[in-house]
Amino acid sequence: MKKMDYQNVKGTQDYLPEAEVIRRKVRRTLEDVFIQYGCKPLETPILNYTELLASKYAGGAEILEEMYTLTDRGERDLALRYDLTIPFAKVAAMNPTITLPFKRYEIGKVFRDGPIKAGRYREFTQCDVDIVGVDSQVAEAELMVMALDAFGKLDMNVTIQYNNRKLLMGMLEVLGVEPDKLNQTVLILDKLEKIGVKAVLAELDDLQISDSTISAIEQFLIEKNYGSFDYFESYSNKNSNVKEGLAEVRELASYLDFLDVREQCIFNPFLARGLEIYTGTIYEIFLTDQSITSSIGSGGRYDNAIGGLLGTDESISTVGISFGLDVIYAAMMVSGQNVNQTSNIDYYIIPLGTEKEALRVAAGLRQKGYTVELEMSRRKLGKLLEKANKEGVRNVIVIGEEEIRKRQYKVRNMITGEEELWEM
Repeated sequence: MKKMDYQNVKGTQDYLPEAEVIRRKVRRTLEDVFIQYGCKPLETPILNYTELLASKYAGGAEILEEMYTLTDRGERDLALRYDLTIPFAKVAAMNPTITLPFKRYEIGKVFRDGPIKAGRYREFTQCDVDIVGVDSQVAEAELMVMALDAFGKLDMNVTIQYNNRKLLMGMLEVLGVEPDKLNQTVLILDKLEKIGVKAVLAELDDLQISDSTISAIEQFLIEKNYGSFDYFESYSNKNSNVKEGLAEVRELASYLDFLDVREQCIFNPFLARGLEIYTGTIYEIFLTDQSITSSIGSGGRYDNAIGGLLGTDESISTVGISFGLDVIYAAMMVSGQNVNQTSNIDYYIIPLGTEKEALRVAAGLRQKGYTVELEMSRRKLGKLLEKANKEGVRNVIVIGEEEIRKRQYKVRNMITGEEELWEM
């Protein structure tokens, strides 16, 4: 018989218990923070109509190239969700009676047939928060502070870079980029930190941007006077997008200053977030030590998505943030972060030919709310105690014939070595 090929599909992986315990702790930490910030839970289907995910209000041409598509028995065109954002926008569009502002969180699997690297797979878990119905930049400020809180609880030092799509698009318009080349130019600028200024300018040249515009963009890229936002003042009188975007980044910066998190939240005028869905503020979260250079979270404002799905031109204020569970876990492993591996087992029961009695003791402890593992193998006692030590089990109970006869057993604390005698 031919051996079955049982390897994982490329871009997917298994997480054995040692890894999954850490991932679950990260997930619970994020979820606890989301709840602390007043977010309500939501779950959306993994399977969606292709038309929804390919909407012009969705991710844009680049992400659609990575979308997994399929058909069902009814020959309907379906796709696996590539993020949690558009499915959420669909929920908001389908439920117009939702009380606004509406803050939701969702943690779930998404799928992209894209490049694979550290922390980036084709099946991965996103942890999202979105807010509908808030025009003010207070929504962005709350999400950014929430991110700092979450990573603080995970003992991870992060920096948030932020920008504004109106400001960026307006600047490109002022510098002479033609309307039909704006989105492609943004995608090229999105590569700036990865490939550098010269390579960006070369790609702009390939896009057939005029020499004068490329020269103006080059000057923009090497300019250093962005800290006070004054650099953009002269341009705001020439372009409405620059004017609106500048007002928004100033409002956001005022919140960040007031909350004393300005050092962790850095304005980056070249941050592009290539997805076409974004209409205002955008941000990406990076490890401060750059042990992983790709972002471990990102998001922004996308005011056109819900109205677009409803088939109207109405702008419905929506802003979100997304954390990548897999890349956060990868970052923890790269940094060698000391994750507490203490077992969550309260009592580990080892029967020595006394399985029935051990089952009854385990049942009694579980009824009291304790977490109990019952050993079911017939390995030697010494080996089982080694296992308990290795896994960080707190309490061990050994039940043999003598314990049955005396109707008593000892509970050994594996940390202190102390023993207590309990009645059976």
